[in-house]
Amino acid sequence: MTTTKIKALAELMKYSSNTVVLTGAGMDTESNIPDFRSQQGWWKNIDPRTVANIDAFFKDYSLFQEFYSIRLSLLENCKPHKGHYVLADLMKKGLIQRIATQNVSGFHRMAGADEVFELHGNIRKIRCNSCDADASLEAFIEKQNCKYCGEQALRPGVVLFGEMLPTEEWNQTLMEIEQCDLLIVMGTSLEVYPVNQIPLMAKGKTVYINNEDIGKDYGFDLTIIGKAKEVLEELYDALD
Repeated sequence: MTTTKIKALAELMKYSSNTVVLTGAGMDTESNIPDFRSQQGWWKNIDPRTVANIDAFFKDYSLFQEFYSIRLSLLENCKPHKGHYVLADLMKKGLIQRIATQNVSGFHRMAGADEVFELHGNIRKIRCNSCDADASLEAFIEKQNCKYCGEQALRPGVVLFGEMLPTEEWNQTLMEIEQCDLLIVMGTSLEVYPVNQIPLMAKGKTVYINNEDIGKDYGFDLTIIGKAKEVLEELYDALD
């Protein structure tokens, strides 16, 4: 059944002149990103939402900085999997026009995709929260102050709880979704607002790829149950 559905998706892509892909956490899972809470026992007792929060940044910068330093160190040995490279190659071949992602790993760009909207930012891009100047990863991990304004305000360029999505990327994503012939939603539980509203804005065909079928309320034209990497590898073969 899955193979038949993947062939159906391949046909949709061949006849689409504008295909957009939206990816979530399930896309990165197979890159072996560790659960930071399993590495440091006391993190198990802390809700990440209370640390990855703009309030935590201002009220307890030391905790905030340690939390993200651990996340960054755990990402050092992780890299894009074959599914990321499949999407990048399909983009180069003109079968995908845009990728929008909820992930902050930067894996899509690392795999070679150049038209990527990082809706929740990129954890490897460090900036100053006070003056918005760019800074190095090393400066953040070493707890340095901003070299331009002198404030202890360096942070990863991710959207924290309590902050708005980047306006320009969000608006561009909505425009692409409304204009696309085909929207492929992959590896997301569609629980996080406002990104979970994106499938409802699509006017073309919609496809949902996920390990679990939890997109029933969205009325997708096609649903494929499976892991992102495996589905994309099979899709690549079907397109050839």
